[in-house]
Amino acid sequence: MNLTGGIVLFASLWFLTLFCVMPIGQRSQADAGEVIPGTHAGAPSGINWRRKLIWTTAITSAMWAVLAWIILGGVITRADISNLDQWIR
Repeated sequence: MNLTGGIVLFASLWFLTLFCVMPIGQRSQADAGEVIPGTHAGAPSGINWRRKLIWTTAITSAMWAVLAWIILGGVITRADISNLDQWIR
């Protein structure tokens, strides 16, 4: 894995993790009791973006470190992946 591959892997994992973290702890405007006129009652209310982004970055960093160790450490090689069909039989 080169530098570009590492950055692309991190960015892909970061956005995937962000979409998984966003709904956690989310409250709707109906739950908060303050529905803004012209919006749906199920619209989010008071999202703490800083906290979600920090959690997203922390989780992604841990996943990326494990995947980088697997790739760079030779735990799983390209030869292992190309011979994967022999394991299934």
